Amino acid sequence: MLFNSLIFIIYAVIFFSLLPIINKLKNNYRWIFITISSFIFYGWWDWRFVFLIIFSGLIDYLAGLYIKKQPKYKKVFLSLSLLGNIGTLVIFKYSRFFAENFDKLFNYFGYDINLQNNIPEFMMILPVGISFYTFQSMSYTIDIYRGRLNPTKNIFHFFSYLALFPQLVAGPIVRAKDLLPQLKRIKKISSIESWNGFKLIIIGFFKKVVLADNIADMVNRAFNDINQSQSALFWWLAVTGFAFQIYFDFSGYSDIARGLAKWMGLNFRVNFNHPYISKSLREFWNRWHISLSTWFKDYVYIPLGGSRKGKIRSHINAWITMIVSGFWHGASWTFVIWGALHAFFLSLERIIKLQKIPVIKYLSYLIVMFEVLIAWVFFRADSFSQAILIIKKMLSTNFTTNFNINLNSLFYVIIGILIELWFLFGINKIKLFNKKIRRNIDFIYIIILIIVIILFRGKGQEFIYFQF
Repeated sequence: MLFNSLIFIIYAVIFFSLLPIINKLKNNYRWIFITISSFIFYGWWDWRFVFLIIFSGLIDYLAGLYIKKQPKYKKVFLSLSLLGNIGTLVIFKYSRFFAENFDKLFNYFGYDINLQNNIPEFMMILPVGISFYTFQSMSYTIDIYRGRLNPTKNIFHFFSYLALFPQLVAGPIVRAKDLLPQLKRIKKISSIESWNGFKLIIIGFFKKVVLADNIADMVNRAFNDINQSQSALFWWLAVTGFAFQIYFDFSGYSDIARGLAKWMGLNFRVNFNHPYISKSLREFWNRWHISLSTWFKDYVYIPLGGSRKGKIRSHINAWITMIVSGFWHGASWTFVIWGALHAFFLSLERIIKLQKIPVIKYLSYLIVMFEVLIAWVFFRADSFSQAILIIKKMLSTNFTTNFNINLNSLFYVIIGILIELWFLFGINKIKLFNKKIRRNIDFIYIIILIIVIILFRGKGQEFIYFQF
């Protein structure tokens, strides 16, 4: 069920109409209601995969209880939890990747094992959002193992956390220690909170259906036929288009999820904070997909030793973390290279410390964008060879303007750039009017966005991160 679909609007109206009635009952009934509603939301794509969430969740729910009850064997129960979640990911997301690469390896030595043709059909379907809910589920048992969280004894309390529909399929990844306590209390939603939730939803829809979906046409045309232009300018525009498409697509989803959560009396942390105004790549990762980057920091980078074991080891740990992050995004070498490129640029940044050089300091925004855009090529390209060919064109001296590009899409890219410049120069922080006038301007602003969404929405597209 897509947020940008009629069936979801009907679903949301029914859910939020019933929620105030359910909230008057005991917590258990509310958790059951949220769990069943979330299963319906997820099962709308394919009801069979609801059982996958239940399977993954049951493993972690029981593992969490026994980690607490049997501390002597807590490593065993944690291992079972990790094995269940990572095993599920490997089976449904990475089986084809491993089969293909093992086939190539054995073929190189003269053996034809043909693993790809022997993969069961059900393993070829990628369940929507599997990477998100498995990571969310794993963090639950890891935090219990570390003594940072007490397990919940109520299974519906657990599943209302794990399967909560606003962030189930594309995040943000919400930690159990943040969300489980919120699900315990029934919070009366004020008119201001309700309005703020509505604003987030409208802004999210604007980002998705107006900006991201209109930019998509230019990006898709470019990457579907990479021989249509040799111009470096064409490809810088196309890749910049993808950078803003994926940003508005994903941050739009996160905004809608946060808005829906506010209507439920819940609070999700900000997941995107204008990453394209970063002065360093490290700052970029503090602003981009914050829930995932902090997840990898807390559950991969720091357990590896972080920066505690010297500079060389900290670089190695950062490389491992970024490469794993890349592989998390997709079962392809292009995603691994995307992660490795970010690791390389991060290491280079730490060694050279460009931001401290007076002249370079003012060029840091452009340097970060150059690094990010080069890496995005591998993220979007269908293959390694396609990515290399595009980068060669981007770095060529051919800046001819003799090419066809979707000017409508380019217009929305320019709007995206202007929005980021608005925040870069802090214009949004200037307070010209009193509180009452600002509220009225806020209201007019949202009305205008609604009209723009209705009149200028692009061709409907699935959210990009559904494939991860």
